[in-house]
Amino acid sequence: MIRSIITGTGHYLPKKIIKNDYFLKYKFYDKKGLKIKKSNEEIIHKFQKITEIKERRYINKNLLNSDIATIAAKKALINSRIYKEEIDYIISAHNYGDIHSTSLQSDIMPSIAAKIKNKLKIKNIKCRPYDMIFGCTGWIEGMILANQLLQSKYAKNILITSSETLSKVVDPHDRNAMIFSDGAGAAVLSAIEYREDKYGIVHYDTQCNNNEELYYLTNGPSLNSNYKKSLVNIRMNGRRIYEYALTEVPNMLKNILDHAKLHIKDIKKILIHQANAKMDYIILERLLKLYNHTSLNMDLFMKIMPMTIQKFGNSSVATVPTLLDLIIKGKMPPHEIKPGDTILMASLGAGMNINGMIYRFPKKKYYEKKNTSKKL
Repeated sequence: MIRSIITGTGHYLPKKIIKNDYFLKYKFYDKKGLKIKKSNEEIIHKFQKITEIKERRYINKNLLNSDIATIAAKKALINSRIYKEEIDYIISAHNYGDIHSTSLQSDIMPSIAAKIKNKLKIKNIKCRPYDMIFGCTGWIEGMILANQLLQSKYAKNILITSSETLSKVVDPHDRNAMIFSDGAGAAVLSAIEYREDKYGIVHYDTQCNNNEELYYLTNGPSLNSNYKKSLVNIRMNGRRIYEYALTEVPNMLKNILDHAKLHIKDIKKILIHQANAKMDYIILERLLKLYNHTSLNMDLFMKIMPMTIQKFGNSSVATVPTLLDLIIKGKMPPHEIKPGDTILMASLGAGMNINGMIYRFPKKKYYEKKNTSKKL
């Protein structure tokens, strides 16, 4: 039986660390375009208390989205031991494409996936580059699409990347600018023959509410009418997103588990997209309550739901695959994933789109191709 197995992972975190005091000199405005009277110290303190973000990562100005995606992709390919010319598809999850440091304009022609293929120097003309524009849920959706292609026997190896340089599209006069960060993640998903059907991608689902929810996360001009540097700035209705997430995400995740005939106790880790720590804690709390959990405490939350938001901020599509790679590589102790473990990955993003995926790790790491003599 063909199973969709993660054969390699990789990520890229910028070296430039931006702590919260970086924003002390900013001038923040409200939705009415009026300067906020509260001090920046008070604004930042409240922000950190709710989101738990203390710092985030920004790329150097000379780097592009496609550059950091390629770095993560190379690491995933090396980890997979699969020769790059044997990649059938490249699925690139992002939202803004390459943002040039001077013009601050979005560039997605040619596609980011095509640029990644070019930068990896893949010559295979049958390797098809697809871009996945699906909000912060893009990487998981890319994995879902890759799984369908593998199961349909249209491919054997697919590279799924996720990358974003949100530091280039934030409004410096919006308090929400402090949430966003830069980063990239990648995974290679391969069709592997197993006698049993219980490994790899077990089940998944996606929910898209694109009516009034469409405008919860959009682009727009700066809150400061005098700021003209860029017209492409993230505009977020945090309250609506918060309410939507708490209502929809727990129920959808339970439905995914139910369809897979699994219980929450079968899940070793929940890797969730992270934009607001408080929101994620309540999502997990509500999910656990659906299973009549009574001992809800922070120790339980930290054991089952690893968090990176405190140091990395919200890197959009890169959040979940970066978290996955860090744990697999043993870089997030005490968190670990052992052979045979089952994890649940979930994300929420612009649209509004939400999705989730159950993945069970094989009891031994298996590579269909073990030839490491060929160069990337």
